[in-house]
Amino acid sequence: MVKPLVVVVGSLNMDLVARSPHIPQPGETIIGGKLYMLPGGKGANQAVAAARLGAPTAMVGKVGQDAFATPLLENLAAAKIDHSFVQQDATSATGVALIVVDDAGENSIVVTPGANHNLSPADVMAAETAIAGAKVLLLQLEVPLETVCKAAQLAQAHGVTVILNPAPAQTLPPELLNAVDILIPNETETEILTGMPVNNRTEAEAAAAKLRGRGVATVILTLGSKGALLVDGSQSVLVPPFNIIPVDTTAAGDAFVGGLAVALAEGKSLPEAVRWGNAAGALAATKLGAQPSLPDRETLTAKLNE
Repeated sequence: MVKPLVVVVGSLNMDLVARSPHIPQPGETIIGGKLYMLPGGKGANQAVAAARLGAPTAMVGKVGQDAFATPLLENLAAAKIDHSFVQQDATSATGVALIVVDDAGENSIVVTPGANHNLSPADVMAAETAIAGAKVLLLQLEVPLETVCKAAQLAQAHGVTVILNPAPAQTLPPELLNAVDILIPNETETEILTGMPVNNRTEAEAAAAKLRGRGVATVILTLGSKGALLVDGSQSVLVPPFNIIPVDTTAAGDAFVGGLAVALAEGKSLPEAVRWGNAAGALAATKLGAQPSLPDRETLTAKLNE
């Protein structure tokens, strides 16, 4: 296997996706459309996003020993991702995400973590060689926080750029934030992490400053149809979005992270990397499903050249 440029420590889920006219309210039953069974999990989504864009990628994670595990592993192999650090756990089922997508492309998601919650710091240490040799480490919060912390600190010790997508949002300890180079929350996650509204650029910059004050050098707020705000010690740049008609936004954030990671691994500047992320996220939102929607390098290049 080629030495990875990007290593992802995170979750693998089987996504059960139902189309619906709208997101149901509490107590409401809706007759929906087709049910789809699609590979997902924020970790695996970001790994596939990076691999599709041409970056040699490795995945560290856990699945169960059940009917969902085999197609998830086969999917990683098909994407040419090194999955030698993805273990099968005999004590837990593979993670599952129950997703409802409405006619406007918005979604509502419930995740049952299963084996993802058994990914341990020891599992991360077993992948130290791969992490140490990478350019970028991608992290999310669908696996235990202590495992995320260990991975970030290990990568930091080896001089690897650490990117954290803090989803689902939760309180982040100082030892994690101090090991993160780039934090990428969306609007909702930013409000949860800071307790501050993010309704305009001024508010977004204030929230980013609060996050930077906790030890993160660079904050990139993904703002959906408004683009992405890049804030670090020397700049505050609003990178504009690409115009699209959304079909399903399920993996748009993961596509953004993957696109940005590949650009950085290839030596692009931060503003240009954010532009890559915007393009990848926009393209992902034009198709149904998580991983099936993630663009390849040719499609991304065409979007960047528009």
